[in-house]
Amino acid sequence: MSHGVDPAPSASDGESARLRDSDGDDSPWRLWGPYLAGRQWGTVREDYSADGDAWNYLPFEQAQSRAYRWGEDGLAGLCDRFGFLNLSLALWNGEDVRLKERLFGLTNAQGNHGEDAKEYWWHVDATPTHSYAEWLYRYPQRAYPYDDLVATNAARSRDEAEYELADTGILEENRFFDVQVVHAKASPTDICIQITATNHGPDPAPLDLLPQLWFRNTWRWGRDDRIPSLRRIPGDQVVIEADHGFLGRYHLVAQGNPEPLFCDNETNAVALFGATTNATPFPKDAVGRAVVHRDASLLNPAMTGTKVALRYHFDAVPAGQSVTISLRLLAGSLPGEPFGADFETVLTDRKADADDFYAAVIPEHVDDNDRAVARRAFAGLLWGKQLYRYSVAEWIEGDPGQPPPPVGRAAPEPTGRNTSWRHLALADVISMPDEWEYPWFASWDLAFHCVTLAHLDPAFAKNQLLLICREWAQHPDGQLPAYEWSFSDVNPPVHAWAVWQVFVIDGQRDFAFLVRAFSKLLMNFAWWVNRKDPNGSDLFAGGFLGMDNIGLFDRSRQVPLGWQLDQSDATSWMAFFSLSMLRIALELARSDAAWDDLATTFLERFLAIAEAIEATASGISLWSDPDGFFYDALVSDDGVGYQQLPVRTIVGLIPLLAVAIAPEWVDQELPDFAGRLQWLQQHRPEQTSALVTSRGRDGTHRTFALVDPGRFVRVLERLFDEQEFLSPHGIRSLSAAYRNGFSVVVEGSTMATRYDPGESTSGLFGGNSNWRGPVWFPVNVLLTDALRTYAQGAGADVMVELPTGSGNRVPLSAAADDLEGRLVGLFRPGADGRRPSDPRDRGDGPLWSDHPTFSEYFHGDTGIGLGASHQTGWTALVAHLICSTPPATSQTDQGENHP
Repeated sequence: MSHGVDPAPSASDGESARLRDSDGDDSPWRLWGPYLAGRQWGTVREDYSADGDAWNYLPFEQAQSRAYRWGEDGLAGLCDRFGFLNLSLALWNGEDVRLKERLFGLTNAQGNHGEDAKEYWWHVDATPTHSYAEWLYRYPQRAYPYDDLVATNAARSRDEAEYELADTGILEENRFFDVQVVHAKASPTDICIQITATNHGPDPAPLDLLPQLWFRNTWRWGRDDRIPSLRRIPGDQVVIEADHGFLGRYHLVAQGNPEPLFCDNETNAVALFGATTNATPFPKDAVGRAVVHRDASLLNPAMTGTKVALRYHFDAVPAGQSVTISLRLLAGSLPGEPFGADFETVLTDRKADADDFYAAVIPEHVDDNDRAVARRAFAGLLWGKQLYRYSVAEWIEGDPGQPPPPVGRAAPEPTGRNTSWRHLALADVISMPDEWEYPWFASWDLAFHCVTLAHLDPAFAKNQLLLICREWAQHPDGQLPAYEWSFSDVNPPVHAWAVWQVFVIDGQRDFAFLVRAFSKLLMNFAWWVNRKDPNGSDLFAGGFLGMDNIGLFDRSRQVPLGWQLDQSDATSWMAFFSLSMLRIALELARSDAAWDDLATTFLERFLAIAEAIEATASGISLWSDPDGFFYDALVSDDGVGYQQLPVRTIVGLIPLLAVAIAPEWVDQELPDFAGRLQWLQQHRPEQTSALVTSRGRDGTHRTFALVDPGRFVRVLERLFDEQEFLSPHGIRSLSAAYRNGFSVVVEGSTMATRYDPGESTSGLFGGNSNWRGPVWFPVNVLLTDALRTYAQGAGADVMVELPTGSGNRVPLSAAADDLEGRLVGLFRPGADGRRPSDPRDRGDGPLWSDHPTFSEYFHGDTGIGLGASHQTGWTALVAHLICSTPPATSQTDQGENHP
């Protein structure tokens, strides 16, 4: 009997029907998916070192021979949602020094701009229940240049471009295979798999395709000694039987006559560490040794084990031709003819289901290019769902079956990593920022992912937002975990905004979700107030707040002794947080008056912050009237010393985000809230300067805005200035006015910055972290949302110069449209067929141009994609923009229909 075969909608009912019956993470159709990690090596959870050097404790070179503790990785990986049984693809071109079993890239220390994947692959298609999925990998036909990539990048400075795979010349004349992997479910536990490799080169080329099936090693750690098993069933057809105590029995059926290569998912300690013996005579790397080095001595001749590869060998795939193999993974008994007409029907029908599903998700008025971009963005998000297992307590303490970890690991932070998060214990499928570079969740990234996911899978989006707020993730003090490298770091508080967006996109009907999320976010709000406003001034600190490299110094660790930093962005994020919580409280109070008090609470919190950012009682202000901009400020511990840090960055634009419009029904339906607001206006007018009442064609609007109309317009002059923030492809993160550098004296020391439109030239925060110029998609989306909101209320009559100095004046709503167009335009091909967002090393022609890449950030002048090459996560917000923008109508209608 196998797990997860409860009654489910028929596969022929279509993806929408399957999705309607798959609200929970434990729904049958969600049991199997592309949950296998893109990279498990080099992660914190696999790091048991004394010094916390995760990259070097389990490096890429050891991954082929060393069993993982917490997860697995592979190419085009498929696994159950518990990560017990895994299926992925390995390749060999006859020349590589190792099997291509996992994606290769440089570690943080190896790359001249930090960690960097050195492969080409694309998420082509996917459906929310993973009933259908396509993945494409570009595999060179010559020996993969591992050493060249490492050595050449090591020799390059931060001022030079990264040395990419295409730069090595290995792909010239199209000497590569495009390997397409398709998963199509006949039922929740019956998966048809087709793998096609196409030779795009001018000559025949050899190729091995090696699908691999294996169990995650759960038996070597001293917590559960049960060992599952794989064995070949005797017969003419190659059939592998997989038995697991929890999953039950599965079969992997192979078309044709591949050679089964059996071993165990165990570390080869003899080869790696010079041990005298291994736990098994047939360790994990036996397959690679047999194929690459022609040494079959470590394979299990009994055709049993916990790992098996099915070797399909092709002596020479003709130029321009393809080879195809088929597999079927299913629970229970074997079908009579696994690869007959039924197999082909499943592939065809699931593809048709995907087409029908996206035809309904993406509005009809969207043109073909934008439709394709949105669908690829959605596919990237769905392929980016990965199983994340990590119990911090067990990780710190170590396993009974292994040597005890170094003593320093359990020391209080900052010596020991994540030691204040012992409660965190996750074993869930979570949306990751990037499957290779960031194969772990990040809370604020996740919030953006969920807004896009809500368009196609609102149940999963809501469950993700709630998961991070559950007691086994959220800290008892209310903090949300930031990301694996340091859960205690502070991300911008965008969770409440995402909760509201998902609620709206889902039809404003799931009040239970709203209550659950709001209740936990009350704790998070209290944490911010108690921890990040130490002197009760309503001006907040927060450290780097996700904005690496944005300031003159490391705002988390280099604040001058005897001073505190009042941050424009931290303060504004809290105002933004307050308004998001206010909007949720107002909605809940419509049906339950008990929430009315909390609406009033968040109203007053917002008004207090708005008053403080104007100027505190001691005269400290984050606003510079001469410059018409917001800045961070250093304040001495005694409150006497005060210095603004006058560098124009996106930090000074975050105040624009804190804007909301009170619903028209508030006065009639929420008398307590309306009465308190009226009392404040009459008796404390100085506290309500952040409230603007205006009349539009459709009635009276009350706009809550951190930035008053006069300042709003002045900041927009900077925002829309092409010599400062406005680029052809969005808003830059640092003013381009600093192309030649900028310096200021801070506490007797000269500190400097410079506009860097592309990769980071600063080591601050390490790696490829760079907010010193490029366009970052998520903050740009928040800016467009804020401009639309302001245009509906206090800014209905505002005209702005676009661009600044051009004399071209447009309504604020039109400016929001323009900015949105620049963002989506990153993915629209130009006359030469290239998209502005195409990375520098992207080749020409349809083999490249058909595949958009969703990069981490974009060059501030050209729009070229930079950073993590597959951060579909928050950059997938382009699909949100495409699906949210209505057909060309009046500007007012556009604003009203945008969530």
